[in-house]
Amino acid sequence: MPETYSPQARAALMQLMLEDRAISHKELGERFKIKIPPQVRGPLNDDELMSTSKEGGKLVHEITDRGIAWCLNDLVGGDAPTQSGPLARAHTEMLRRIVGFLHRRGLFAEALRSGDLESLIRSAYSDLATAPEDWIRLARIRTRLNGADKSEVDDALLEMMKTGTVHLAPDSNTKMLTSEDRAAAVRIGGEDLHLIAIEERS
Repeated sequence: MPETYSPQARAALMQLMLEDRAISHKELGERFKIKIPPQVRGPLNDDELMSTSKEGGKLVHEITDRGIAWCLNDLVGGDAPTQSGPLARAHTEMLRRIVGFLHRRGLFAEALRSGDLESLIRSAYSDLATAPEDWIRLARIRTRLNGADKSEVDDALLEMMKTGTVHLAPDSNTKMLTSEDRAAAVRIGGEDLHLIAIEERS
């Protein structure tokens, strides 16, 4: 497949597909080191591989179904970035074979959803929190974890608590709990915990 988009454009599409959510322009640059100025993102928007909108005055990017299909084709048939060395070319060939194998067996989507849960949880929290160590309902977090199994999320949350920077707590106002809140709770020591707060990393 000819390289019709720049490496930064291809990287943006791949990252958006991996995250499976809308990502702000700022996060794409600061967290993932992917810069897509107008001349880079324009062709992606024009070809309907990615949508760019404004939310609260900030640019937000999200991959489209057509963009996901393009990524799959690029992973299977795309070339390594120009001027890449032998290791990058070998990695590209290995990735092409693995992705092709998964796609032929209908396992590619499942593999994408199996990303690191801790990163997904932290990313979801970062999107929802309006201040450092803001208390967020677990019910809101769970809806952003690509359909991850509750028991797997519970295990990930318990491991995160061991760091001392992730805190879970019950909602003392039980009358305000919804059925979603109750279903999303983590039970520890006979107590249901409905809220999460994460300290900023130093």
